Formats: sequence, structure tokens, C-alpha cells
Amino acid sequence: MRLSLLDRSRTRVGTPDAEALDATVARAVHAEQVGYDRFWVAEHHAVPGIASGTPAVLLAAIGARTDRIRLGSGGVMLPLHQPLVVAEQFLVLAALHPGRVDLGLGRSLGFTPPVRRALRRDHEDGDTFEGDLVELRGYLEGTAEVTARPATGTSVPMHVLATGRGLEVAARLGLPVVVGGPLLGSAELAGALAAYRRGFRPHRGSEPRVTVSLDVLVADDDATARELALPEAWAMARSRQTGEFPPLEPTDAIRAISWPAQVQRRVEASLDRAVAGSAPTVRRRLEALVDATGADELLVSGSTYDREALLASDRMLRELLS
Repeated sequence: MRLSLLDRSRTRVGTPDAEALDATVARAVHAEQVGYDRFWVAEHHAVPGIASGTPAVLLAAIGARTDRIRLGSGGVMLPLHQPLVVAEQFLVLAALHPGRVDLGLGRSLGFTPPVRRALRRDHEDGDTFEGDLVELRGYLEGTAEVTARPATGTSVPMHVLATGRGLEVAARLGLPVVVGGPLLGSAELAGALAAYRRGFRPHRGSEPRVTVSLDVLVADDDATARELALPEAWAMARSRQTGEFPPLEPTDAIRAISWPAQVQRRVEASLDRAVAGSAPTVRRRLEALVDATGADELLVSGSTYDREALLASDRMLRELLS
């Protein structure tokens, strides 16, 4: 089973956004050194807590600093882009880094109404996601009316970041899926994955493939790992209270704040969902998850304020699942 990392270029209170991008590149270099299979980056627009809105640009920087690890987008939000432009961006990446590039595709239209307006997606255009995927695949495979350049002869595998209906689309098109978020914790997950595998229509010999994305942090003991997970849980709870997803804060600063009861409940619920603990604790929870989902790949998306602790967690997780 593959083990990969998703880094969202999380910003920290009191530091420039550029530091988050430098840290993402450094984390990718470290991930390659300790043996991860793939390194994914995300697309988020105008979010205070996230520095990267352009996966293709960031992957180019990572590719220039690494040699072997695969590079993935988790993902490009296809409704915000013309399929031809996405194809050209990732064909350039594939030409620069042959055999290392994967294209994960989602359908989010933006975090808030002002962001959607800025992206010109504040009105209903209908759901074109499935058609856009087909068009994009035609450009990548060289079967479209227009030939996307550069023509490399190298494949760029596509993945669908899927919720309920996204699984149906991926099955019809014969594409692998990445599942996480609310679907991962739902009672419907097993049935949804079974339906995906049952309804899968192969494309050029493809087979159903499931990547599970979740927050994982490993430390010497469960209590320390739970504290590492606190900054992200706090940011998520604050975003639901204020409507703005904030930069990460130090654990001590968070503990010094008086928490409203609703925030307290949300933080604790988020910490309970995260796979955060000692090596034996994390192994048990991940083995149960793989048994329940039949996952082919784990995509770890944990983050914390302490960058050194995050790198240590990445290393311990890789050693744990070697």
C-alpha cells in the first residue's frame, strides 16, 4: 500500500506566507528522504491560513528539489479552470519530471461568497464536472480535437477527489478516487465504496482504486500527539465561528484562551476524529481503517504549528508503515 503526504502550505501566526511555501518544499524533500511514495499539494484561494492557490506552480518548485517522489495535486479545482489550461500545466510538469506527475481533481468553487465572486463562480452554470473530466482526459491522452502541448508521450494519471456523487462520476469514467473529510467518518462510506467498485467501468484497462485521506500525527505518546493536533483542530473550530480559516497558532497560546462551550465541543470532536497518538495507537487505527475501506493508498494530511514536530511525525509514520 502506498503512503503519501498532502501538505496545504499552512501559514503560522506572525510569520510571512512565503515561509509556508518554503516549508512545503522542505517537507517534500524530507518525505522523499524517508521514503514516502507521493507528495500532494492543494488549491485554496484567498484563505488566510493557506499560502498556496496554484498547485502546478508549487509542484514545479518541489520537482526541482526532489528526484524520485511522485508529485500530485490534491487537488486542482476543475470548475475554476479551463480543461485545456489544466492539461497544458500538467503536461509541462510531466515533461520536466517524467513519470512522476499525478493530477488530482476536485469540484470546490471557493470557501466564501466573496472568493467565489472573485473567481467568477458566484452564479449557477450547471454541473459540468463530469464533462470537464472527459474533456481534460482527451487532452492528456492526445485524443481531443485540439492537441495540448507539450506532447510528451508520458501519461498523467487522473484522480477524483470524491464525495458521494463524485464516486459515481469516477466509477463511470474508470478513474481512481480520493476520499476523506465528512464521507470518511460517515456510516455510508462502506456502501459508497462498494457501489464505486461495483459500478466501475474500466478505461484503457484501469481498475478501481481508493486513496483515503485523513489527518495523522505520531508522537512518543498519545497525549503529546493530541497536543500536536490541537492547532489544526482550533483553526477548524474558529473557522466555523468566524467564517475565516486562520493561520496556525502555538499550543500554549491556544490553551491560554478561554474557550466558548461550542468551540470546546468542536475542538474535542475534531481531535477525536484525527488519528493522533503513539506508534502503536496509530497503527491500530490505520489498520482498522484499511480493513474497513480496502484502501490502496493512505494520504496523510496532518499539520501542526511546530514544524520540527511535524517532520518527526512524518518520519515516525513512514517507519511505522514500512
